[in-house]
This record gives sequence, C-alpha cells and structure tokens, in this order.
Amino acid sequence: MAAPKNASPAQIINHLRKAEVELANGKSVKEVCRSLKISEHTYYRWRREYGGMQVNQAKRMKELEKENQHLRRAVADLTVDKLILKEAAKGNF
Repeated sequence: MAAPKNASPAQIINHLRKAEVELANGKSVKEVCRSLKISEHTYYRWRREYGGMQVNQAKRMKELEKENQHLRRAVADLTVDKLILKEAAKGNF
C-alpha cells in the first residue's frame, strides 16, 4: 500500500506503528521507508509531528489547528476594522 500524497493523520499514525515494529525487528530506517513507500525525510517529519500520538489525539490536534487559524483570521479582520475606524475618526474631528 503506497502512502497517499495527502495522508490522513490516522494513516500516518498507522504507518508509524508499522515502522516501529519493523525497526524493532532489526530493519534499518531506509528499508522501512522503502517498504512503506515513503522517503526518509517524510518518515522523520511524520515522526516529529505524530510520534507517540493516538489517532484521536491527532484528530483533536488538527481540529484545534483549524480553530486557531480561524481565530487568527478573525483577530486580523478586527484589527483592520479598528485601524480603518481610527483613520476615519481622525478625519472627522
């Protein structure tokens, strides 16, 4: 099974679990990556981001990242609105 271009967190965690098992059996990282059909760089990036996580934790993390992005956008919009109102108020007085 090839790793999809945009793997879901659940798929990534499953790949990492398979990799842990193979590494425990004495395979090298290069061999494990070849069997999972991913690059070593992808393996290390996934391990850094999802290492030791459960599937539900990864889903929650992604939800929180989306919510955080939404809130940042809202704050940016309000900041722009505030600056526009400030400029408009300067002109009226």
